[in-house]
Amino acid sequence: MLASLETVRFRFVVPVAVAAANAEEAARVLRVCARESVPAFLLGGGTNILVSDLGIRGVVVDMSRLTGIQAEGSIVVAQSGTPVSDVAEFALARGLSGMEFACSLPGSVGGAVWMNARCYGAEVSDVLQYVDYLGPDLEPHRYAMERGDWGYKRSPFQDARRVILAAGLSLAPGERAGMQARMLSHRSDRERKGHFLHPCAGSIFKNNRAFGAPTGQLIESLGLKGTRIGGAQVAPFHGNIVINIGDARASDVRALIELVEKEVRMRLGLELEREVILVGDWE
Repeated sequence: MLASLETVRFRFVVPVAVAAANAEEAARVLRVCARESVPAFLLGGGTNILVSDLGIRGVVVDMSRLTGIQAEGSIVVAQSGTPVSDVAEFALARGLSGMEFACSLPGSVGGAVWMNARCYGAEVSDVLQYVDYLGPDLEPHRYAMERGDWGYKRSPFQDARRVILAAGLSLAPGERAGMQARMLSHRSDRERKGHFLHPCAGSIFKNNRAFGAPTGQLIESLGLKGTRIGGAQVAPFHGNIVINIGDARASDVRALIELVEKEVRMRLGLELEREVILVGDWE
């Protein structure tokens, strides 16, 4: 596929999926796309995105094959396609603390860095040392951590055309029994809240401390849990999760998100901020 993609001349935008085996292949695909003015979309673990029923125009570059973890002293280096939960397990096995919060967190390292993934009182930027990436020139670069660049579920990579390749995470020696206990507690909490019961895109909205309560509780207070449009439903067990109960279309999920936003705006006077990103052709 990669060889044929390099020789093709695009007469119109067609859907193409390419799984890049490494950073060099990802760069080659993106150069072809740039040369032919074809849009390219980078796909990691698929967390926090809602893809249109019409799909994604252009080339989808699947980064999930860029996997691997290694330890360089107390620095753990993980490739962007590596499941972030695997990094937590890797660190535990080596007695390195700092990634326990990511146990059972869905998605890839690249996505976690891009979103500055956060849960259980910790976030990726707490341990981030550096990020290797392809710049707009599609050449490799290294970003050194600057605390001021990061915020609540915000990273500098959201505002720039950069392709995350790997992350260096600065961890610290820890007591394995305590680390394992925290990780088991996080996993059990997710299971208890029903995070793994149905297909879903993760939390739909961000939390806002100024609202005085987590978004899920606000939605629940309006009696919206269980609300359904088509095959999409606000989870009966969590107000900030929309689940697919069997035959949901992306348009059902979007309509339900917009309904929740409208109800919260009208009845509570609050403007929710989405965590889920709409991807593809929604026109």
